[in-house]
Amino acid sequence: MRVLTWNLFHGRAVPDRPRELLPEFGAALAAWDWDVALLQEVPPWWPPDLARATGAAAARTALTSRNQCLCVRRAIARRRPDLIKSNGGGANAVLVRGGIPTDHRTRRLRRRPERRVVHAVALPDGTWVANLHAQVRPHSETRKDLALAASTVLRWAGAAPRVVLGGDLNVPDPALPGLARIPGSHGVDHVFARGLSGRARTLDAGGLSDHRPVLAELV
Repeated sequence: MRVLTWNLFHGRAVPDRPRELLPEFGAALAAWDWDVALLQEVPPWWPPDLARATGAAAARTALTSRNQCLCVRRAIARRRPDLIKSNGGGANAVLVRGGIPTDHRTRRLRRRPERRVVHAVALPDGTWVANLHAQVRPHSETRKDLALAASTVLRWAGAAPRVVLGGDLNVPDPALPGLARIPGSHGVDHVFARGLSGRARTLDAGGLSDHRPVLAELV
């Protein structure tokens, strides 16, 4: 099983490219070999288009922060994402190739300073895969988010033998009780699992985003 996690930086590149980069992000994701993609800081209107571009059977979305008056934010972000930055609106997304999830659950972890959520899908084979973009600072609050997210996902999964939780965890040394970190994570982008082991590696996104994609191969 291959799980990709990538923070899309609200659809921006480094250095800035003054246009909507949906085609470029879609092409990059389509070129990589993954079964489930966990995406953070996604423009909220992108997930259906990313699913089509990548051949994903399903896309599940959880809105995060700065989504009031989204039509106005979207109009600006589609023209100059480098100007509006994170104010273009935010979402997390899970893309699944090879089957329609049998369940999708979301829990809000906090409202302030920004809305943060954990959400997870149950795959047809019973594996639960969860996506998280944790609070940035202080790290004491980040770790509270991580612990709550882990306990929530494990409760959702129940007796399921395989559970994966990945994302932008916003600390270099996260701990998720009940889950083991997969070696090879990069910076603050990590994959954890129960009932699966393996190794992760980073991919080259050609300057898209300020995060490197992390691909974990699990058995």
